[in-house]
Amino acid sequence: MDADSLLLSLELASGSGQGLSPDRRASLLTSLLLVKRDYRYSRVLFWGRILGLVADYYIAQGLDEDQLAPRKTLYSLNCMEWSLLPPATEEMITQTSVVKGRFMGDPSHEYEYTELQKMNEGDKVYEEEIVIRIKEETRLVSIIDQIDKAVAIIPRGALFKSPFGPTHVNRTFEGLTLSEAKKLSSYFHFREPIELKNKTLLEKADLDPSLDFMDSLEHDIPKGLPSSPGSWSIQMERGNALVVLRSLLWPGLTFYHAPGTKNCGYIYVGTGEKNMDLPFML
Repeated sequence: MDADSLLLSLELASGSGQGLSPDRRASLLTSLLLVKRDYRYSRVLFWGRILGLVADYYIAQGLDEDQLAPRKTLYSLNCMEWSLLPPATEEMITQTSVVKGRFMGDPSHEYEYTELQKMNEGDKVYEEEIVIRIKEETRLVSIIDQIDKAVAIIPRGALFKSPFGPTHVNRTFEGLTLSEAKKLSSYFHFREPIELKNKTLLEKADLDPSLDFMDSLEHDIPKGLPSSPGSWSIQMERGNALVVLRSLLWPGLTFYHAPGTKNCGYIYVGTGEKNMDLPFML
């Protein structure tokens, strides 16, 4: 959710229990403005909160003029002091995939696991147990990146791609219609496309290159059956004045949009654990 409209966004997302205490709201309003100024970001998003056993991580992201450029991620334990996280790498994601369970809420906390590695000593080859230590900060980077790539959402038309390449906020976007808001095809993954690049020119013939340049949610796997929601749950609230999408793959991710208005965004409030049982639940 955009930090410039934080109070309204939190109100729209409050139906999912994603609220913050008044003092946390006040702290965020002040500190995120300073983050935007000090780091010279075009926009700052309040990404959400990862719940820890000792403390919670509050997450914010800074965007450049090009909205699809890699986002800068920051975290805070008190909503006032923010620390910049390094970019996620494939090595980080692979390394942290062995860590299970809740976050502690301490960036310096180290997880330990043993790994069998082949050792050579002359002509002898044997296996030895090596203790691997992973910092919680590294796991935090990895989980945020995975959530972003899998379930960060934006409605069709909210961004437009210029013929010269950069992607900008669409100032003329006035929201989805009520009928459009009820369809998964009206929402895109807020990242560089993956599936779209594999489509043929014939399949792209009906697409508007300035608006349809990201992957649609309707192709997400698992899709589910007609009687089951698949990866997403869509609900209309407040007398059809608000549409809410909830991820079943990453429980805690909520997207909201008021049809006919520019008000939209997403927030994650959860433990940072993926629902690995989803394919068996459909």
